[in-house]
Amino acid sequence: MAMAVRTAAVVWKGDLARGSGQVEMKSGALPSFPVTWASRSERSEGKTSPEELIAAAHASCFSMALAHGLTEAGTPPAVLNVGATCTFDLVEGVPTITSMALEVLGDVPALDLEGFREAARAAKEGCPVSRALKGNVEITLSARSV
Repeated sequence: MAMAVRTAAVVWKGDLARGSGQVEMKSGALPSFPVTWASRSERSEGKTSPEELIAAAHASCFSMALAHGLTEAGTPPAVLNVGATCTFDLVEGVPTITSMALEVLGDVPALDLEGFREAARAAKEGCPVSRALKGNVEITLSARSV
């Protein structure tokens, strides 16, 4: 049996270029929100994209993995500020997610910079979203501490 199964849904109306969709998280944690091709490939204008949603998932997953690893090592973080940037581009004429850049600034009082960077590298390799993307998307990491 799976640990968890989560569901989201979209109702799309119209063609790709001029149509739009409404994304709904079945958990109810977020209100439904709009998605369009323009928000994906041109300008967001208050709408989201699959790439932004993947970046949000990766940032939250990585932060959990890093917090867990640091805590297990006896050096729990005071604060982790994590960002993820997902890049969408054409590869051989085909729209493709090409890279994910993770950035973390951590306040971990009991750990030096190199120890923090090593913990961040381990979290990058071990987080479930990283593992789902691995081999398909280049994932980079920048880790700094205060």
